[in-house]
Amino acid sequence: MTASFVYDAVRTPFGRFGKGLAGVRPDDLAASTLSALLARHSDLDPARIDDVIVGDANQAGEDNRNVARMAVLLAGLPTSVPGSTVNRLCGSSVESVIQASRAIETGDASIVVAGGVESMSRAPWVTLKPDKPYSAAPATMHSTTLGWRMVNPAMPTQWTVALGETAEILADRYGISRDAQDEFALRSHRQASEAWEAGRYDAEIVTVPGTTPTRDEGIRADTSLEALGALKPAFRPAGSVTAGNSSPLNDGASMLLIGGEGALPGEPLARITGRGASGIDPDVFGIAPVEAANRALARAGRTWADVDIVELNEAFASQSLACLGLWPDLDPDKVNVDGGAIALGHPLGASGGRIIGHLAHALEARGGGIGVAAICIGVGQGLAVVLER
Repeated sequence: MTASFVYDAVRTPFGRFGKGLAGVRPDDLAASTLSALLARHSDLDPARIDDVIVGDANQAGEDNRNVARMAVLLAGLPTSVPGSTVNRLCGSSVESVIQASRAIETGDASIVVAGGVESMSRAPWVTLKPDKPYSAAPATMHSTTLGWRMVNPAMPTQWTVALGETAEILADRYGISRDAQDEFALRSHRQASEAWEAGRYDAEIVTVPGTTPTRDEGIRADTSLEALGALKPAFRPAGSVTAGNSSPLNDGASMLLIGGEGALPGEPLARITGRGASGIDPDVFGIAPVEAANRALARAGRTWADVDIVELNEAFASQSLACLGLWPDLDPDKVNVDGGAIALGHPLGASGGRIIGHLAHALEARGGGIGVAAICIGVGQGLAVVLER
């Protein structure tokens, strides 16, 4: 067994739904981000890349037919470079990094590009084929932007509630108030804005050709508790989960260069030392990262006391706070120090690459340490990765 390392990581600015990146096809988003990553490594012959693994949660529109392979071809890589698309919903690009690291550690590959892409703006409407040919009956159109659709009737109804309702369930179960959720959301925006101003995202951002965004479009540096408190509940009439304390809909892509020891010149950003996956009831999927991260740390031979920094994807404030409450040995000040998805955005397939990539760059910037990247996944799963430098 050899070790696997993150040598580099890039991502696009995350665009708001229908805004700065909405005019770009997801296969082009992936291709331009892949090209930008490799342009930073002119000494790497692309023919040496053993695989390109891309996470994508939708795949019902322009990202159909293996968007990873499409990205390889559109980016002009040699046709000898293969590509595989994986789907673990919100955790898709964490899954791609996990698969890449396993391939390297088992000797199946030396260099792999792993990442993710999502255009929630361009997610198509779909309809089922009629049961009978030549049907004249009206058809139901289903949005593929987010959440459950065309649900199997055998699935228990308590599992198929709206994603926002699951956040309300967690708020009730763990006694998380509206004020606590709004305060968490405010911190996310403030930390993200401060990090951008301080240049802590500069090392990882690559712009998309033909578009204007140079920063994440969702950050509201001027928001306040008063503004967040004025928003109406989004999922229950008397609920506590709002658009302001939830992650938004976004577009974006992320790519990481993963390799074995000595596979590329220069010092890697971080070593991948632990991986963890977990499952839980779908209606409380938001706390699935708890066990996933615990398992990843155990496999790395570490505990929460060893951890210096954490990137936890913020699907909802209530979900994030529930996870923090279930990690009693983790100092919450170590979590999302540069903001999280409530501010930065959550383009489903790309978010895992964002949290792992930023964690790797953050470990380099601080001169070393141990970090955890963790993410919740709809339908009741969680993933986590441990990085060390």
